[in-house]
Amino acid sequence: MEGLFDDLNALKLSQDYADTVGVKKILATVPVGKPNKQDFVRVHPDPDFRLSPAALIELKDDRETYIITPTMAANLPGEFVPCTLFLAINRQGVLRVWPVKLPGSDGKINPWHNSAAEAAERAMSCWVRMTSNMSLGAYEIFEATGNLPEPKWPEEHSFQEILQIAFRGRVVDSPDHPLVLKLQGQT
Repeated sequence: MEGLFDDLNALKLSQDYADTVGVKKILATVPVGKPNKQDFVRVHPDPDFRLSPAALIELKDDRETYIITPTMAANLPGEFVPCTLFLAINRQGVLRVWPVKLPGSDGKINPWHNSAAEAAERAMSCWVRMTSNMSLGAYEIFEATGNLPEPKWPEEHSFQEILQIAFRGRVVDSPDHPLVLKLQGQT
């Protein structure tokens, strides 16, 4: 027992210790939103891992994003934004649903939305990071210059399952949904 602490490295667990102890990581939370400005991300290149167009309502004060069924979107004109939902992953292996806004019904192109769409497109083949540039009026896109490994996408979950996790409790599918009542001033 005395010699046990002579070499502390002999007591360290390997970085992948969770893989060796018979545990399975459960995907219980998937954030919805643009990637953090410090994160390099990749976007899943398979078209089966995106949804477009989708209708979203963002409650900025509550930091919540709701997905709206097409029927409810027809009943809530002007309340939602059309988006493409991409599956993204950062270098730490954290998944996120990245909504990229589409041009509005007037067809007007917003430079912020356009630059985010370009970042998502580039992220299908390389690691990118995007940051706001107020002077530019758009996002700046940075590609990683290092030889970073390809992301490890979860194989056990479909995009439908990932969206169910990401929007758990935040699917607006009926006129009596609490968000609809709030938007109509009934609560």
